[in-house]
Amino acid sequence: MGVIFKPVITEKMTAKGESLNQFGFIVDKRANKLQIKSEIQDLYNVEVLSVNTMNYSGKSKSRNTKSGIISGRSNAFKKAVVTLAKGDTIDFFSNI
Repeated sequence: MGVIFKPVITEKMTAKGESLNQFGFIVDKRANKLQIKSEIQDLYNVEVLSVNTMNYSGKSKSRNTKSGIISGRSNAFKKAVVTLAKGDTIDFFSNI
């Protein structure tokens, strides 16, 4: 399995893709920027100008149930925002 898990498809990332030509991906926590750049270029046949990464920590969650309070944690993840060269784009919805 590669270092890229899935694309981030939110309203904010779609707006960034249209205006700034930036696309977001959830990536492996151990992956560095060079690995992310090379895999994006191989998968989508585009030219990557820059890669910005962010580490998100898992948040504590709790909910009330009939048997009491259940508490847990959401998973930590790493997000990469990739800036593509002018004229290149990634269409996530082409194979639906």
